[in-house]
Amino acid sequence: MGTFGVLNIAGSGLTAQRLQIDVIANNIANANSVTTADGGPYQRQVVVMAPIDDSLTFKSHLLPDALKKEVGKGVKVTQIKKDEKPPRMVYDPTHPYALQSGQWKGYVAYPNVNIVEEMTNMISANRAYEANVNLVNSARQMFEKALMLGR
Repeated sequence: MGTFGVLNIAGSGLTAQRLQIDVIANNIANANSVTTADGGPYQRQVVVMAPIDDSLTFKSHLLPDALKKEVGKGVKVTQIKKDEKPPRMVYDPTHPYALQSGQWKGYVAYPNVNIVEEMTNMISANRAYEANVNLVNSARQMFEKALMLGR
């Protein structure tokens, strides 16, 4: 791994976790949005992450085998998808968006957002973000110590 490989990995983690925190905040903000521009209630969004795999790049074919076996390259967000769980149905026939017919007559379709689950995910994403910040700070301190040795 190169000198700045640690910073690249931590940077990718910071970017991915920041996006995850933004999506979770959006879910919490729309927890009671019973209607959207598409019609129907808001659907919870989920961030899908995957490890960065640069094994198919031109550069990877030029590297010696010892460098190809590096464990980590970082993380990337592959997509933000909608959670397909059904909406939460609450009986409230006086609500302006209550269904007027069918077996769900008088029910209002609320988003499939569970505030407790979202807050738990927020704490987890925040801790992962903090871990990446600590990694960047530790690498910076090691670089500074290495420069001090050169004096």
